Amino acid sequence: MNKKRLCICLWVAAATVAMGSLLLLLGLTVFKPKHPITTVDSIAISDLHFSIDVAQLRAHLNVSLNADVTVKNPNRVGFKYADSSAYLIYRDNEVGEARIPAGDIGGGAARSLNLTLTVIADRLLSGSDFYSDVISGTLPLQTSVKLPGKLRLLVDISVVAYASCDLEIHLAGRSLDQKCHYTAKL
Repeated sequence: MNKKRLCICLWVAAATVAMGSLLLLLGLTVFKPKHPITTVDSIAISDLHFSIDVAQLRAHLNVSLNADVTVKNPNRVGFKYADSSAYLIYRDNEVGEARIPAGDIGGGAARSLNLTLTVIADRLLSGSDFYSDVISGTLPLQTSVKLPGKLRLLVDISVVAYASCDLEIHLAGRSLDQKCHYTAKL
């Protein structure tokens, strides 16, 4: 009878080790957490009104940018992200914002976010370099998107996806150039 119990215990131990090894192998390969990929597909000027009042030495500016951002979840599990924002920055000062509502992205899926960033003119016009930038005809701006969330594995894993773009708005031609950078942290 002791041999039979010993044999059963060995089989249970071997099955437990095999199952644990299989779960560890799957955890390190198939279910290994990957960074969500945030990309800025396009940024376009939706509204640009600019004028200079020489008599009062004032500049009037109204700028709105439409940004199409895609967040791709390369994981086999869902990515749930919290409320967040996209910011428009002029020379290290926040001059515009767009809210990003919380949401879920399923495993292997992607979500498009259409954002409208409107410049808060008072903040922009108060910059000491604004008038020299206007005279040069180019307005340097940056966009910044930070999307914090969690991957739902056996335990929740915190992830933050970042996207930022350097923009140059050409006032006379009403066009822009952009260069974007993407990162993520687990």
